[in-house]
Amino acid sequence: MLLKLEAGDARPLHEQVAGAIRRAVGEGECAPGERLPPARELARALGVNANTVLRALRVLRDEGVLEFRRGRGITVARGADRRAELLDAVRRLVADAAHAGFGREELVEMIRGLD
Repeated sequence: MLLKLEAGDARPLHEQVAGAIRRAVGEGECAPGERLPPARELARALGVNANTVLRALRVLRDEGVLEFRRGRGITVARGADRRAELLDAVRRLVADAAHAGFGREELVEMIRGLD
């Protein structure tokens, strides 16, 4: 897995790391069930602190993109490739809505109205 951080990105580092892993999963570089390298190895490769990587991995676990298994390490969750794509689309939608002057609650109400 080849991860890269963008130099001019203003987001916090852990969000950048999570985004890079999300992108790798979404683009098929990491298949569901595949084991990720250890956090320390990822941190070395990205030039960031291991705690930053661990924070990003926890975010991705909470999103359902990764699974933590004792003795088996961290693996890409089944269906994570599609979930990662959808999460990125939702993030873009929230940003677009904010740019248009709509808050999250208004956006949620719009989505509920689609039923």
